[in-house]
Amino acid sequence: MKAIFITAAILIATAGTASAYSNDARQRSQANRIEAGRDSGEITWREGIKLRRQQSEIMRTQAQMRSDGHLSRNERKTLRRMQDNAGRNIAHKNNNGWHRAWWLPRFGR
Repeated sequence: MKAIFITAAILIATAGTASAYSNDARQRSQANRIEAGRDSGEITWREGIKLRRQQSEIMRTQAQMRSDGHLSRNERKTLRRMQDNAGRNIAHKNNNGWHRAWWLPRFGR
C-alpha cells in the first residue's frame, strides 16, 4: 500500500515537470524556427518582430500562470493553443512569398 502511494506521488510530481519541459522545449523550437527563417531570408525583419512579440506574449502568459506554483489543465490547454497559433504563424510567414532580397544583408534582431 505504501509503495503504491509513493509511486503515485512520484508520477504526479513528474507529470507537472514534463509538461513544463515540453512547453519550454516547444518555445525554444519556435524561437529557433524564427531565427532560421530570418537567416534564410524567408522571414522579413518586420515579420520577425511580430513573431518574436507573439513568443514574448506566450512567455509572459506562462509566467503569470505559473505564479501559483503549477499549471492547471485549462492553463496548459491555453498555452498549447497559443503555441499552436504561433507555430501556424511561423509557418505562414516562412511560406508567404515575402523574402529579403538575396543581395541585402540581414539586419536587425
